Amino acid sequence: MISAFTNVFRIPELRQRILFTLMIIVVVRFGSALTLPGVDAVALQNFIDIRLDDLDATAGAAALGAMVNIFSGGALVNCAVFALGIMPYISAAIMMQLLRAVVPRLNKLSREEGGQQKINQYTRYVTIALSLLQGSFLAKSLVNPSTNPFLAGFDVDRFGPLVPDPTWVYYVSAISTIVAGTMFLMWLGEQVTERGIGNGISLIIAVNIISTLPAALVQVWDKYVIGGPEMGPLSPAILVMIFAFLAIVVAGVISITQAQRRIPIQYAKRVVGRKVYGGQRQYMPLKVNYANVMPIIFAQAILTFPSAILQPMFPNSDFVQNFFGYHLASPASWIHHLVMGLMIFFFSYFWVATMFQPGQIAEDLKKNGGYIPGVRPGKPTADFLDYSMSRLTFAGAVFLTIIATLPAFINLQMGVPPTAAQFFGGTSVLILVGVLLDIMRQAETHLLQRQYDGFLRKGKIRGRNERPKVGGGVSRAASNRTLLWLYVLAAVLIIIGMSAYIAR
Repeated sequence: MISAFTNVFRIPELRQRILFTLMIIVVVRFGSALTLPGVDAVALQNFIDIRLDDLDATAGAAALGAMVNIFSGGALVNCAVFALGIMPYISAAIMMQLLRAVVPRLNKLSREEGGQQKINQYTRYVTIALSLLQGSFLAKSLVNPSTNPFLAGFDVDRFGPLVPDPTWVYYVSAISTIVAGTMFLMWLGEQVTERGIGNGISLIIAVNIISTLPAALVQVWDKYVIGGPEMGPLSPAILVMIFAFLAIVVAGVISITQAQRRIPIQYAKRVVGRKVYGGQRQYMPLKVNYANVMPIIFAQAILTFPSAILQPMFPNSDFVQNFFGYHLASPASWIHHLVMGLMIFFFSYFWVATMFQPGQIAEDLKKNGGYIPGVRPGKPTADFLDYSMSRLTFAGAVFLTIIATLPAFINLQMGVPPTAAQFFGGTSVLILVGVLLDIMRQAETHLLQRQYDGFLRKGKIRGRNERPKVGGGVSRAASNRTLLWLYVLAAVLIIIGMSAYIAR
C-alpha cells in the first residue's frame, strides 16, 4: 500500500488531478472563513473565542444547526461567504431524485437523450430558490443574533452589534453573496469531478467535516491528557480504548459500505451471422446499505425541524419546549433515539422503493436474454429481486440505526466531547468513508492502467453509491486560462492565510 501511494505521484495525469483537487480545497476553506459583507468580523471573532466551546448541542434547534455547520466546515458559525455550504444543492438534487420516482414525466425525461442535462438544469434552479430562502433567514438572524442557535448568548452591549447597519443594502449584499457562494461551490464541485479526483460535491462535504477534526483532537487532548490527573490513573487507558473503538467503528463502516450480495445472471447464447454472443455468467451486485447516508439525514432533519419552528412560535408553552425541544430533538432523550430508529427504517425502505426498480430490471434482463438461474423471467424475477433487496435493506437499516446513535452514546455514556463524538458515527463517518473509498478506487484505476500495483495486492477496491451523482458530466471543464487564475488565487490565499496566522 505504501508503494501504491508513492506510485500515485509518478503518473503525470493523476498527479495533476491531485494538485488541482488540493487547490480547490484551499479555495473552499478560504471561503468558509471570509465574513459576509456588513457583518462586524471583530465582534464575531471575539464572541467565537469566548463562546464557541460552550454551545448547547443537545437543544433541538441547535441540533439542526450543528449538522449544517459540520457540512459547511464551520462557515455557518463564521457567518462566512460559504455559510450554507453545498447543502442547498444536495437538497435540490435529492428532491429531483424523489420527484423522478413519483412523477412519470420526469422519469421519462431522464431516459431521453439530453434529458439528464435538463434535469440537472432544473436542479440548479431549485438550488437558487433554496439558497435565496435560506440566505434570507440567515441574513435576518444575524441582525437579531438571539434567533440564531450558534449566536445564542451574543451580548450586544459587550461585543457590539453584529450588523452595525442593517439596511436594505446589507440584506441585498448579504443574500446575494450567500447565493453566489453556494453556486460557486457547486461549480467548484463540478470542476473537481471533471478535472480532479473523486466526486467533487461529496469531496467538499468531506473536507468541511475533516476541518473540525483539529478541534476534536484538542478537546480530547485537554480532557484525557491535560485533565488526566483529575480523571484518575486510568485516563491513558481510557484514551487508548477510545481510539481502538474508533478503529473498530471505521472498519465496520467500511465493511458494511462495501458489503453486497451478488445475484448470478446467465445470458443465453445467440448466433448472429458467424458469431456467437452471450452464454457467459455475470453478477448483479445488491448493496446491503443501498440508501447509504440518506435515511439518517432525512430522520435528523424531520426530528429537528418541528422544534426549530415551534419553539420560537410558542416560547411560553411548557409542552412545546419540553416535548419538541428536548424529548423529540435532543440526543439525550430515549424518545429521540426511538423515533429516529423507526424513521431510519422507514426512509431506508422508502429510498429503496423509489430508487430500486425490480420490475424495470427484470424487463431489461428479459430483453437482453438474461435470467437468474432457477428463477423464471418476468414477474418472478422482479419478485425475487424485491424479496432479496427487502432482506438486505433490513440489515442496512439496523446498521444505520446503530451508527446514528453511536455519537450520542459516546458523548453521554463515555464522556467524549461532542465535537470528537461526531467522528464515531452518524453522517460524518459514512460520508468520509464513502468519499475516501471513491478516491482510492479512482486512484487504483489509474495505477492499474499504468501497470502499477493497486492499494490491495489481492482484488480491487469496489466502488460505492454514496448518493446520486449530481453535476457530473453536465458542465464543461474549465479552460486552461481559468485554471491558471485559480492556481494563482489559491497561491495568494495560502500566502494571506499564513501571514494572518503568523501576525495573530
